[in-house]
Amino acid sequence: QVQLVESGGGLVQAGGSLRLSCAASGRTLNNYHMAWFRQAPGQEREFVSGDGRSDIGTYYADSVKGRFTISRDKAKNTVYLQMNDLKPEDTAVYYCAASDYGFTRAAADFGSWGQGTQVTVSS
Repeated sequence: QVQLVESGGGLVQAGGSLRLSCAASGRTLNNYHMAWFRQAPGQEREFVSGDGRSDIGTYYADSVKGRFTISRDKAKNTVYLQMNDLKPEDTAVYYCAASDYGFTRAAADFGSWGQGTQVTVSS
């Protein structure tokens, strides 16, 4: 099973940017569909963005489309989430996840998770 470690979270003002990183070990990410999810206090974990293996493509939640970009550095075995024009409603713990099952938006399909990184956007 692949191990995932997120970093890059922090406190930023509305309109600012952050880049989250998800470093993998144990397995190459080339074999996995990757995704970012987030969970705000009192809310369910929600899909943010995904990147399919074998260059299938990328996809985004409507709430972040045009502001967030997911990318994968195969040489570094790392996935990134560039977040621009951040809004207070983006405040959440962000999780990186890997799936060798399918290219979906369902958290249940992802078997490997990182510990999460906090993103806080002030107004």
